[in-house]
Amino acid sequence: AIEMGRGGRPELVAPPEVYYNDDEAQKYTNNSRIINIQTALTERALELLNLPKDSQPKMILDLGCGSGLSGEVLTEHGHIWMGFDISESMLDVALEREVEGDLCLHDLGHGMPLRPGMFDGAISISAVQWLCNADKTCNEPKRRMKRFFETLYSCLSRGARAVLQIYPETHSQAEMLVTAAMKVGFSGGLVVDFPHSTRAKKHFLVLMVGSNMAIPQAKGLNGEDEEMAEDEESEDDEEEATQIKVMGRERLRRRAMGKKDKNRKGKDWVVRKKEQMRKKGREVANDSKYTARRRKKIL
Repeated sequence: AIEMGRGGRPELVAPPEVYYNDDEAQKYTNNSRIINIQTALTERALELLNLPKDSQPKMILDLGCGSGLSGEVLTEHGHIWMGFDISESMLDVALEREVEGDLCLHDLGHGMPLRPGMFDGAISISAVQWLCNADKTCNEPKRRMKRFFETLYSCLSRGARAVLQIYPETHSQAEMLVTAAMKVGFSGGLVVDFPHSTRAKKHFLVLMVGSNMAIPQAKGLNGEDEEMAEDEESEDDEEEATQIKVMGRERLRRRAMGKKDKNRKGKDWVVRKKEQMRKKGREVANDSKYTARRRKKIL
């Protein structure tokens, strides 16, 4: 079995076809928390995809479809879909679950062998960041990204969009993906939901074919949090570690009540943080007691 430390990134442990073995595929698909996150991310990707509201089913490409969790959301919305994934174990689980879409065992870094213009849109949930890793001596990330985006651009119809939800390890990794997409002809860019929240922040690469439409607006730009985001971390955390964190959180809070916090954020930190927010053009409350607590909004 492959071991991953608490909070680790699977991309740094092993290639995807190795990491997502039989055990990991079953654990991933049966984790109710991961199912909820995948469903929410897919719903958001469909929102950003902005498909025509004509009640006609669309042909959607699901890149890194895994065990079909995102595909099930596409089916619920009445769309026809085809899924690509490099993990045979994940696709076996999808077959066992009898998902509606067509499944293909394929490495996205080799490009998609599809007819030009046959898809009305494409989504990807937590998969495309794997292309940034040179996990084999034969894998050169820039070459693989170029091939992936070239064939993705080709198989989409004019005016279509691709929405790729990613977990970039660094800012430069996100920039590398955006640059590779723009070079092959896509317009668009990166949409970051809840950019001011460590837990809730989500990156969506929104790409358009033959369209100069504005990039959709991100959620949470004013600092508000999403309901499910309060307890949400990267879905790549191990289930056991997640349960320990969530179950113990309230108990630790109660234990800390009445005790002086040695790491409490003081006046200097609050003043510095407020100045940073003002420089970014954000609305900042007047100075008061410097407690670093979030102010309640008055409606």
